[in-house]
Amino acid sequence: MPRHQAWQGFLDVALPAMRARARDGNSPASLQGISEAILSVGDQGAAPAGLPVVEAWLDTALAVPWNTRTCRSFAGGAAAGAAHVLAQADRRCRRQRECAESHANAMLLGPAGIQERRDPRISLNLLAPQTRYPVHQHAPEETYLVLSPGQFLKPERDWFEPGGGGSFFVPPNAVHAMRAEEEPLFALRALRA
Repeated sequence: MPRHQAWQGFLDVALPAMRARARDGNSPASLQGISEAILSVGDQGAAPAGLPVVEAWLDTALAVPWNTRTCRSFAGGAAAGAAHVLAQADRRCRRQRECAESHANAMLLGPAGIQERRDPRISLNLLAPQTRYPVHQHAPEETYLVLSPGQFLKPERDWFEPGGGGSFFVPPNAVHAMRAEEEPLFALRALRA
C-alpha cells in the first residue's frame, strides 16, 4: 500500500532538510540509512489521539520568527510549510511520556505511529514553555533538527541551544534531555536502531 501523499510530501522535505544540516557525529550516516529504510512502506497505524499541548502551543511554535527564517534559509521554507500542513491536517499526536498539557511526541513513522514500523522512527516533538523533558536514554541513535528556540543536554556537553535549524546527534544509549524556556520547543527527530 502506498504512503499517504501528505506524509510522503513531509518526508520528501524533512529528510533532505535534516541531511543538509547534519554534521554532528554519525548523523549523516544515520540519516542516509533512514532515507533508504523508509523506501519500504510500513503498515497503517491506529487513529491518533488529540493532546492539549498541540492545540495550545503549535501555532505559537510555528510562528516564531526564528523558526521561519531558519527554515527558509536551508529549505526555501518548505520544511516549515510541510510541518504546518502536517499539523493543520491532523493537529493530533500519538504518544506522550509527560503530561499531555506540556509535551507531545507526534510519532510519524515508528511504533504506534501514523505508519507502524519498528525502524526507523521519525517524530515531531512539541514542548510547552517552561517544560523540561527529563534525562533519559534509549538504544536507538538519534538525530535532531531543531525548528525553534530550545535547549538540549547530551554527553560531554552542558545545556546548549542549537538554534533554529540546528542539528545534533545522540549516540546509542547516551543520556540526554531537552527543555523549553520562554518559547515552545519544536523539533524533528529521527531514530535508527
